[in-house]
Amino acid sequence: MSQRKLLSLLCAAGLTAALAAPAQAEPEAPGGAIRIVVGAPPGGAPDTVARIVAQHMKVDGRAVMIENKNGAASVIAAQYVARARPDGATLLLASQTAIAVAPTLQNVTSFDPLKDFIGVALIGSAPQVLLAGPLLKANSVPELIAQAKAKPNEIDFCSGGIGTSPYMTAVLFAQTAGIELHSIPFAGEQACITEMLAERLPFMFANASTALPYIQDKRLRALAVTSTQRAAFAPQLPTVSEAGLKDFEVSTWLGLIAPAGTPPAMVEKINAEVRRVLELPDVREKLVAQGYALSDFSPAAFTRYYQADREKWIAVIDKAGLKNAR
Repeated sequence: MSQRKLLSLLCAAGLTAALAAPAQAEPEAPGGAIRIVVGAPPGGAPDTVARIVAQHMKVDGRAVMIENKNGAASVIAAQYVARARPDGATLLLASQTAIAVAPTLQNVTSFDPLKDFIGVALIGSAPQVLLAGPLLKANSVPELIAQAKAKPNEIDFCSGGIGTSPYMTAVLFAQTAGIELHSIPFAGEQACITEMLAERLPFMFANASTALPYIQDKRLRALAVTSTQRAAFAPQLPTVSEAGLKDFEVSTWLGLIAPAGTPPAMVEKINAEVRRVLELPDVREKLVAQGYALSDFSPAAFTRYYQADREKWIAVIDKAGLKNAR
């Protein structure tokens, strides 16, 4: 059995067990607070972003608290919010992983990412960085592509495994460039960076917040960013599109979504509050330092944004045949 098939079967088994429990009524948030449910553990990048924003928020005098429900690549958290009362008291910190990639790869039927949610507010988006270690001899995107074409499926890339943002970015990169790359999964981005520094793996796509310290101290090289425009944190880096893969773009985005049926007036209030908080200098400084470009989307604009992003990643998954590996 291939490494990919084994990994997918393990993920599917874990998801089935986690989702087998019957649905239960959600308890009221303590003190009438509004909850942002995060499908990642405390201290991780999504959790950090959520807390930076939430600590400054108040909606109708109600504070906003974070509740972590880690597991199944954010699917556990998404299912939890989909079943919550549509009153604006329970929100999901959504991403392309939670809305597009994980539900598609895991064949989730317990909720519908399009029908069961409505967009509330996009917090922001950050590019990924094509991060090279000493083992990679290429010094540019065209050189990497040329080497991969000369040696199909022989150049390794590291990621947290199938479905993670760095993995999916590498898949899209290979599809767009017409090359074959070989995936080596490790337990997250930091583990990949350790392998790259030890000259055991050549490159990866890394989230901006992960890549920045290693770019700044020059322990690793950055070849490009995946955004449509050059990133404010590293304006000297070309975009992948500038480097030759026209229209290539990947953004790691985070935003708030609510159960479908949440009153529009409540959605607008929360949206206005998020936009107010994102204008605070302290919040802006902290998020920009992590590579985020902050948003000013209306609920309708954010809904259109994540629906389009979902279609993009479903197409990538279908073309790569990843669903057949589940």
